[in-house]
Amino acid sequence: MHDAAALEELGLPTAVIITTEFEREAAMQRLALGFADLRPVVVEHPISTLSEEALRARAAQAAPQAVSVWLGRT
Repeated sequence: MHDAAALEELGLPTAVIITTEFEREAAMQRLALGFADLRPVVVEHPISTLSEEALRARAAQAAPQAVSVWLGRT
């Protein structure tokens, strides 16, 4: 989240990818860093134990959200 805040300060739209398990923590960090409007890309938890096929599905889940963030859509 810190890297995303630094990039956002430079005017670079940043897509932080998190899993559903970390939504609360990400919200707390965004507030603490002063970036309450930084919208993360959220995919289903977990990802670390998935097969390559399942990881591709998570990437497909994340892609449209990331594009929305990069293009400034809400």
